[in-house]
Amino acid sequence: MQQPLRAGIIGASGYSGIELTRLILRHGQVQLGFATSDRWVGQTVAAKTGLGSELSYVSVDAGLEAARGCQVVFLATPAESSLELGPKLAAQGVTVVDLAGSFRLKDAALYPPYYRFEHTAPALLAKAVYGLPELFREQVKGARFVANPGCYPTAAALSVAPLLHAGLVDPQSLVINAASGVSGAGRKASEDFGFMEIDGDFRAYRTLKHQHLPEIRQTLSQVAGADVPLVFTPHLLPVKRGILSTAVAKVKKGVTTAQVQQVLADAYGEEPLIGVKSEPDAVRLADVVLTPKCLVGAATDGAHVVSISAIDNLLKGAASQAVQNMNLALGLPETMGLL
Repeated sequence: MQQPLRAGIIGASGYSGIELTRLILRHGQVQLGFATSDRWVGQTVAAKTGLGSELSYVSVDAGLEAARGCQVVFLATPAESSLELGPKLAAQGVTVVDLAGSFRLKDAALYPPYYRFEHTAPALLAKAVYGLPELFREQVKGARFVANPGCYPTAAALSVAPLLHAGLVDPQSLVINAASGVSGAGRKASEDFGFMEIDGDFRAYRTLKHQHLPEIRQTLSQVAGADVPLVFTPHLLPVKRGILSTAVAKVKKGVTTAQVQQVLADAYGEEPLIGVKSEPDAVRLADVVLTPKCLVGAATDGAHVVSISAIDNLLKGAASQAVQNMNLALGLPETMGLL
């Protein structure tokens, strides 16, 4: 029997880090070598999460040392932290899957306006592979540094990428509105993003300046083979988790709903983690929350197409996609530990 691989998680006490811990503990071919949390140092994973592990949390410095004995390390940290830690881990030769945003954008000049820091590792940025498997699977296979996509970009891109690639829609006309549960703001969110502030409310936030905007543009422009200057507006839902994304664009003359649905079926029919619904109204958060899957459905009235997708922001939008990327990078079955 093949010897289990060892994985480490830096930032294991955040929402995505806890989900990652759960997935790695049940993976089967990968075992958890260490988990860091500066605020939980010395406490056991079992005591803090209820998961079946007697590992104790260690500091980030201890994690960097322990990473030398691992084949893969996940960064579930804020972007500024992954920018600092990513090059250190890469220098050790370990495979890195980074759940933060600091290696997703290929244009370093976009980091100051959208992430509010200068990018200090341009060489590693150039080498990082963007890990949205259903669109860029071949690039992820064997990659040593994977930039895990953001939650909104995952939902947005999967909803409309096949339609852009097939040339059914006008890339200049794309508008995407997406709504996320409050866990998307992270465990250290400000008062404005707390559940007590969101409950009974529904609102847009970071309009025209959300950090995921250039990431979505980058992905869809690559798929379309042309610039996609979309308008993207994120909203906060008064639920714990999940994202519902609605993409609207002008369709080319003569395009029918049957064609739109066929393009989605052709693109995703063999994908184990994507389901295509017969109509957009059938795409619901309740069917994807607590799963690693994405649902997509679309229709057109002959003038515009509406394509709706749903994911769990903490799983397909973060932790389970990170495991999917790890599996591809390490040569394991893609859905191992997920289904």
